[in-house]
Amino acid sequence: MELPKNNLDYRQLNSLALAYMGDAIYDVYIRHHLLQTGKTKPHRLHREATRYVSAKAQAAILKEMMEESFLTEEEIAVMKRGRNAKSGTIPKNTDVQTYRHSTAFEAVLGWIYLAEDIERLKEWIDEAIDKIENKGVGTS
Repeated sequence: MELPKNNLDYRQLNSLALAYMGDAIYDVYIRHHLLQTGKTKPHRLHREATRYVSAKAQAAILKEMMEESFLTEEEIAVMKRGRNAKSGTIPKNTDVQTYRHSTAFEAVLGWIYLAEDIERLKEWIDEAIDKIENKGVGTS
């Protein structure tokens, strides 16, 4: 996937803006992954995607990544900023802590994407998919 020209200093963006981008990028990659597995029925695609993109799943993935020292020092700093960001909204279907950790997950993905480090972005997404599919992370 070729990136649009980036005239934006992503290092200056607030964490919620990074999370906004990370949410979109992660969703696109997950949808692409699901289509590649041969799933085509919209209802099934939506239900399956939820396993990967729910706040609960993202928070669990991030927890595992932290325990495995997967994040770089810069990613940890972005993650902490994302986790501590105050969105002004109250999550409907999850607790605040889970919501904040999922925001942190998305913020790091947005930061990596805007840094145009597509190789690292792919590592992150591949790791997330592996944790959901092969390790059952976020499914309990």
